[in-house]
Amino acid sequence: MGRARRPGSCPGLVHGFLQISSQAPKLVRRLGIIAINTALEAGIYGNVNSTHAGGTHMMNGIGGSGDFARNAHLSIFVTKSMARDGDISSIVPMAPHVDHNEHDVDVIVTECGQADLRDYFERACVRGGQTPHLLGEAYAWYQRLEQTGTMRRPCKELQGA
Repeated sequence: MGRARRPGSCPGLVHGFLQISSQAPKLVRRLGIIAINTALEAGIYGNVNSTHAGGTHMMNGIGGSGDFARNAHLSIFVTKSMARDGDISSIVPMAPHVDHNEHDVDVIVTECGQADLRDYFERACVRGGQTPHLLGEAYAWYQRLEQTGTMRRPCKELQGA
């Protein structure tokens, strides 16, 4: 005789789904899920960093967001537009750490609005299909943050630009 169970309980059942299949790609696809995940920052090309602040300091784990982002009917990432009282932008020229690449990200949402990236790559292919990178400019934001504590450019730099 085994242990007595509460009436109606089922081992392995979590919120109506078997725990072992809750992140199964086939199930996520079949249900047509709209996945809403958190981003620490997002690059202008649609790459999302969900785990590492500034690309190097781990803030949290990725969990099942990759499974849901890749297989969802619609994959949305949300973030505040600015962090640390406006010193750090959450929308950056190039994400220094990529947890979710541009192929898994459909929409990026901040309190300022949303960017629908679903047709971006088709439009880019019409233009020749190239993604221009200016790495010195893209990563200058992070160099400035490391050196001065802010991503903001000094006013005199902006006036000369």
